[in-house]
Amino acid sequence: MFAYIVRRLFQAALVVLVVSIITFIISYVMPQWFGEDLARTYAGKGATPDTYRAIAHGLGFDRPLVVQYGSYLKAIFVGRSFVDGGAVFNCPAPCLGYSYISHQLVWQKLIADFPVTFSLAISAAVLWLFFGVLAGVVAALYKGRLADRSIILVALAGISMPVNFTALVAALLVQYQFHIMDQIQYIGFSQDPYGWARNIFFPALVLAFISAAAYARITRSTMLDTLSEDYVRTARAKGLPERTVVGKHAMRAIYTPIITMFGLDFGYLLGGAVVTEKIFGFHGIGLDAILAIGNSDIPVVMGVTLFAAFFIVIANLVVDLLYGVLDPRVRVG
Repeated sequence: MFAYIVRRLFQAALVVLVVSIITFIISYVMPQWFGEDLARTYAGKGATPDTYRAIAHGLGFDRPLVVQYGSYLKAIFVGRSFVDGGAVFNCPAPCLGYSYISHQLVWQKLIADFPVTFSLAISAAVLWLFFGVLAGVVAALYKGRLADRSIILVALAGISMPVNFTALVAALLVQYQFHIMDQIQYIGFSQDPYGWARNIFFPALVLAFISAAAYARITRSTMLDTLSEDYVRTARAKGLPERTVVGKHAMRAIYTPIITMFGLDFGYLLGGAVVTEKIFGFHGIGLDAILAIGNSDIPVVMGVTLFAAFFIVIANLVVDLLYGVLDPRVRVG
């Protein structure tokens, strides 16, 4: 088991390193290939020529690309300092850069906005796991009946509708049509737990709707295959209660596909629920990405990319480790 964990940790670190290289090439190398002045992009249009030169020298744009990447990677682990208008900003590790447009350290900005995205992700995950798996089990147990057909219809609608449409409809109905809430806005959990839950529910429900539909379909399919297995028929032949047959024997088969999907979905949401945050006005990691792209704020774009990649890799690492616990045969692979 120890060797399996070490192997997975090494693979996860390698993936993050590759992502950092690709991000650096797209954000640093390719613009220079096409003759773009990165110093002007970093500083914004209103900066002075002295500012451009200071940024170019401070970030090493006049150095070889390998040296630039080495400085960028080194800053993540040991930190570095940035000069902006004569002021020196110390960026401790992990340093993802400094935004000369918003005049903020990227890591501090992302950490400040991360609770919003995390709240959305964890709330949506609870909703889609509970309702998705429950709906899939019910559909499998009542195959061909009204409950099964209704769940399949709702799941098909959930998978077919894009999140931007679902979020807009939800915002319209909740705030303007039925006036359930006059304004949905993020409230910190520590500030007001009830207000946090009330405001986070509908955005999380929008995110959960699409994923719950996918979970319902995969759960139904897996359960139908499992219920026809010999060991399930044997359990029923022994006279075991249906609750025991389903809960103790049949449910085991859905763990692997559900864990696989959950790792990918949850890691993606932690990287930023872009559309939902934008529509509901939640200032999280996703909205940071949208604003940074619109302002050509390259350090923030790179920071969000690495931040998202890190959580996606961590989520998949946890999934791999859970595989090793649930199925020891995976460890030798």
